[in-house]
Amino acid sequence: MLKLNAGLCVRSLSVDSECNKCEVVCPTQAIVVGDNPLPAINFATCVNCGACAGVCPSEALELEEFSSTNFFFDFIEDESNLISCRKNVPCIAALSVEHIISLAVLKKEIVLDMGYCDGCEIASTCKPQIEANYEEATYLLEAMENDAIIKLENVKYENTSEQPTQRRDFLSAFNLKTVAKVKKSFEDEVQKASDELVEHTLQKTDIALLKKKTIPNKRKLFFTAIKRVEKPSVFHRVDANEVSFTSHKIMNEETCTACQMCYRVCPTGALTSDIKNSKIDFDPFLCIKCHICHDVCEPDAITLSNAYNVKEFFEPEVVNLITFSVKRCDECNMIFSSNKADETLCKRCQIEEDEARALWGIE
Repeated sequence: MLKLNAGLCVRSLSVDSECNKCEVVCPTQAIVVGDNPLPAINFATCVNCGACAGVCPSEALELEEFSSTNFFFDFIEDESNLISCRKNVPCIAALSVEHIISLAVLKKEIVLDMGYCDGCEIASTCKPQIEANYEEATYLLEAMENDAIIKLENVKYENTSEQPTQRRDFLSAFNLKTVAKVKKSFEDEVQKASDELVEHTLQKTDIALLKKKTIPNKRKLFFTAIKRVEKPSVFHRVDANEVSFTSHKIMNEETCTACQMCYRVCPTGALTSDIKNSKIDFDPFLCIKCHICHDVCEPDAITLSNAYNVKEFFEPEVVNLITFSVKRCDECNMIFSSNKADETLCKRCQIEEDEARALWGIE
């Protein structure tokens, strides 16, 4: 079963979020991002390929029977370098670019088995995603001057010892010791048979999780792996459009209103301020390119840089995007941040001032 951790989904952070990566990559249209802020899932049409989990920037989606983090450690210990949907993953698309790069630099060479893709019923979106991940990973490895090799090969791995199982075989194993597990499996089967979209809502535990700044496991694995390789002779700048999982930011000081929204909604803490809200700092090490900061910025003051320096992989550095003056409002006497020299009223009092002037026709 596919699970959605609502507290980690970036769409739960703001109604302005435009993230729909899971919906786009789903080969059976089992995931729908509609009027409800959170994605709805049709478990009857979901094939558990895990592609949605692979592209989710915050790891809000996961499969019950497959953990990319557990796979990572198992694969590193395995002598084999083959990744195949018939051997160790539900689909290669379930692995993110960060997973692929991390595995490649630690194993020196990995092979992605594409032998079953052409005849696969979910190849329409999954195969292009695998190829895109491969191209991005290869591009970044070259920029890092790393000699790790990633291969796409039609291996068509076959496990002759594997015994086929049926979805409802769990019924034959029913006994008192397995009653809890069987009950859970039965409930899952009922959901799968319902053939309708199941909407998700935020629970109290999810709301508590929203307040935390959480770094995805794949980012932790990525930087752990990068620390084990040599730094390149030159830190190359690459096309930012070719990097899907992190970014550099640019702040327009003229249009920024110091509203605080961008760093308040940032799910990982890549954007931060100080106790006085006198600045906005950015840490590329933590950015997952979820775009939520851009989605909530009304004046579009925060934008993406056209280039990304791979130095951030090896020597991450926090940069200051903008600095504000801390003032005391002439009207309410509250402290507020501003980047305009002539601003004397806080945002709330300025709105009240503007509304009063409009009401009385004062320009």
